Amino acid sequence: MRFRPLSAHLKAGLLALTVGLLGPAAWAQERWLLVSPFPPGGPVDTLSRILAEGLQKKSGLPALVENLPGAAGNLGIDKVRKAKPDGRTLLVVPAGNLTINPTLMPNFPFNIEREFAPVTMLAKAPNVLVASSAARINSPRELVAQAKARPGTLSYASPGIGSGLHLAGELFKQQTDVDLLHVPYKGTGPALNDVLGGTVPLMFSNLPATLGHIRSGKLVALGLTDSARSPAAPDIPPWPSRVLPAWWSPPGTACWRQPARPMRWSSSWPATRPRFWSSRRCVSSCALRA
Repeated sequence: MRFRPLSAHLKAGLLALTVGLLGPAAWAQERWLLVSPFPPGGPVDTLSRILAEGLQKKSGLPALVENLPGAAGNLGIDKVRKAKPDGRTLLVVPAGNLTINPTLMPNFPFNIEREFAPVTMLAKAPNVLVASSAARINSPRELVAQAKARPGTLSYASPGIGSGLHLAGELFKQQTDVDLLHVPYKGTGPALNDVLGGTVPLMFSNLPATLGHIRSGKLVALGLTDSARSPAAPDIPPWPSRVLPAWWSPPGTACWRQPARPMRWSSSWPATRPRFWSSRRCVSSCALRA
């Protein structure tokens, strides 16, 4: 799977980060640390490494990626919360981890609004329901028919309990009145490996993580969780709104930091910043090459 080079907007954002957060005097002795609360190999890890490469080129500082999966992303979130408040430890995380976790966990240990500040949206891509080719499920109609014929026997994988993809599966069950067994993993990579191997027949996943396998025939795409087709995969139709509402499309993956250090916007940023804050679409396109 290949990604397009960083867009001009993200390049401007990288320059703003390096100048605004660090200042020229600190560059010689410091480094960036990007925390991904998921295992290597998934879409968040891939995006973190793309960002790390860009930061390193723009700032001249080393940029490292640390994978800290576990506790529905909370281990990685806590790492950034407890880091030195110098603005150089960044959290790369889907919005769902910062919005769903506080809702589902009665003793959620962080105050997102007080302890974290958004830097920028990085990428947005629809999710897709896929089936292993070994499952012999080739359409939504076939999936629902099999699920109703064998209640509780078909299973679907997710990156973890309480993740947006887990909730997508539960919403699908509710909207179609079928009984599917949820199998949680610690991240997209391990879950996808078992679906590819036929251990688990179904999975809601991010489109960039699965598109290569869909094109190779190892996975069958059953529908996008979005209101429209994706330019990266125009042959995959969206689910009807009566099954999965269009608002279920994920809000994207963003970069966060501690709020202690004020952001000083560089002269290159103003043309980009309003576009980010006024639009639901991300300022960068880490889209797949067709």
